[in-house]
Amino acid sequence: MSDTEGSFDDPSCLFPQSPASNSPCRRPDTKDTKITINSVTFPLPSSAPEQPLLKPGDWSYCDYFWADRRDPQGGACLPGFEVLLQKQLKGKQMQKEMAEFMRERIKIEEEYAKNLSKLSQIPLAAQEEGTLGDSWAQLKKSLADEADVHMKFSAMLHSEVEKPLLTFREHFKKDMKKYDHHIADLRKQLAGRYSGVEKARRALADRQKDLEVKTQQLEIRLSNKTEEDIKKARRKSTQAGDELMRCVDLYNQAQSKWFEEMVTTSLELERLEVERVEMIRQHLRQYTTLRHETDMFNQSTVEPVVQLLQTVDPAKDRELWVKEHKTGEVRPVDMDI
Repeated sequence: MSDTEGSFDDPSCLFPQSPASNSPCRRPDTKDTKITINSVTFPLPSSAPEQPLLKPGDWSYCDYFWADRRDPQGGACLPGFEVLLQKQLKGKQMQKEMAEFMRERIKIEEEYAKNLSKLSQIPLAAQEEGTLGDSWAQLKKSLADEADVHMKFSAMLHSEVEKPLLTFREHFKKDMKKYDHHIADLRKQLAGRYSGVEKARRALADRQKDLEVKTQQLEIRLSNKTEEDIKKARRKSTQAGDELMRCVDLYNQAQSKWFEEMVTTSLELERLEVERVEMIRQHLRQYTTLRHETDMFNQSTVEPVVQLLQTVDPAKDRELWVKEHKTGEVRPVDMDI
C-alpha cells in the first residue's frame, strides 16, 4: 500500500472510536510501528519498508484505494471502495449520456432525410429541357436517393450504436448496491471487532492497575489484604490479557476477510470498467464505420449526376429544342416592285 500518504494525518477520516482510546480517530500500538485509522490497521511509513504492490505497473484498483478519502468540505470521509463505486456509477451515467447524444444525432439525420425527400419533390425548374434537363432531373433524384441513405443511416445508428449503449448492463446499479452492501457490512464488522479490542484493552489496564494497587498496599501494610486477594487479582489480570488476545485475533480475522473481499471486489470492478470502455469503443468505431459508409453511398448518388453533367452539350440542346419548337425554315426575302 503505497498511496495512503496524507490519510494517516487526517483525523477526520475515521469511524468513531472508543472515548478511552488515545484518539477518537487513530490509535498507535505500544511499539509505535502501526496505527489504526477508521478501525483499519496500517504500518507506520517510518517504521516499515514500503509494501510491494499487489499488481505492480498496472495501476490496479486493488493497490490504491485502501485509505479513506478526506472530505474537503469537512463532511464524513469516503471509504476508498466508495470512490471506486462512484467511478462505476459515473461511467454508467456517461454511457447513458452518450446514448442520449446518439439519439439527438439520429433525430438530425431523420430530419435531414425528410427535408431532402421533400426538396426532391418540389417541381422547380421541372421544364428544363435537353441534356441539361436530364442532368437537373437526375440531381433531384439524387436528393431522394440521398434521403434514403440518411434514413437508413439513422436506423443503423439506433440499432447498432444507441440501443447497445442504453441496454448494456441494465441492472448495473442493482449490482453495484450488492457490492456496496457487502463491503460496507464487512467494514462494520471490522469496526465492531476493533471496539471489542479497545474494550478489552481498557479492561486489562483496569485489572493491571488493580493488581498493582493491591500489591503496593500489601507491601507497605496499608491493608489487610491476603495473598489470596493478590492471586485473585493476578488471575483476573491474566484473564483480561487472554480476552484481549482473543479480541485481537477476532479483529485480525475480520480485517483479513475485509482485505480479501476488497481485493476480489475491486478487481471485479476493474474488470467491469475495462469491459465498459471496450464496449463503448467498439460501438463508437461502429459509428465511424457507418458514417464512412454513408459518405460512400452519398457519393454514389451523386455519380450519375456527374456523368450526365459531362454529357451536357449546348449545341445538342439547341438542336433538340429547335426541332421541337421551330416555326419555319424559309427565310424572308426582298419584296419585288
